[in-house]
Amino acid sequence: MTVADDIALIKKQEATLVFPTFDEAAAFKIGSAIRDRALRQDLPIIVDVRTFDRPLFYAAMPGSNASNPDWARRKINVVRRYLRSTYRMVLEQQRPDRSFKPGEGLDITDYVLAGGGFPITVKGAGVIGVIAVSGLPEREDHGVVIDALCEHLGTDGRDLTLPPEAK
Repeated sequence: MTVADDIALIKKQEATLVFPTFDEAAAFKIGSAIRDRALRQDLPIIVDVRTFDRPLFYAAMPGSNASNPDWARRKINVVRRYLRSTYRMVLEQQRPDRSFKPGEGLDITDYVLAGGGFPITVKGAGVIGVIAVSGLPEREDHGVVIDALCEHLGTDGRDLTLPPEAK
């Protein structure tokens, strides 16, 4: 797949993975599903599920480190500002230093180009929050979130899953 193909597929993920409603119970169920997968597969991640006004679920897995919550916080800020997946932003921006262009006026201490933040979109309401995973390579962080959303929403993920990154 090309970068353009990946971006198109992520846009499809964003358009497809929409909640009919979203509440604390949904946040707990999705966060718990990601946590359970991390335990089964020894994934050294943190997961942070929140609406833009408050945190709803947080877990830090064995092997995660003190920088993971900060990476997640900066990913959350990107989703909040741009209302799209952080991995999509990475692919669209193509900036190896992980910072936004100077004209954007976004401080690297608060915003980062790194995959793993995905918008929580509710039908009729728009983007209301974010699911952030940090600790794996960014394409894998993104994939963990997509897998959990597909499962939770009962969506066949075969057409929505990014293939492994070409080396």
